[in-house]
Amino acid sequence: MAEAFLQKVCREQFEVQSAGLEPGTLNPLVVRVMKEVGIDISGNETRSVGDILNRGESFDHVITVCDEASAERCPVLPGPGHRHHWGFPDPSALKGSEEDRLPETRRIRDQILSRIREWCQECCGAGDVRAS
Repeated sequence: MAEAFLQKVCREQFEVQSAGLEPGTLNPLVVRVMKEVGIDISGNETRSVGDILNRGESFDHVITVCDEASAERCPVLPGPGHRHHWGFPDPSALKGSEEDRLPETRRIRDQILSRIREWCQECCGAGDVRAS
């Protein structure tokens, strides 16, 4: 979600990449709630931090969005870039039926979008773009 929102809100200012500790599959609820705000991530592929490390890339900013309970499993990228940790609950860790998890997934989506708008406004005055 963070990658998609950053691309939408700050595309002109940043080249955005997203990666986790291990590649996995997209969470269908996340795909659904992103589609609700006009962003289709259904064709996105998950990537691992190892792939980025192997390419030797460096970044001006590294943003982690791991929830606080899983912070020890947050990816770490070496280099001189500014580090930002924005802890959000992991939608894949939510319990209950799909309909039970849907409102919380929306809430997480909205929190991520709000934080990205704030950050883009602070960094480059680019937080006014609407997500949909």
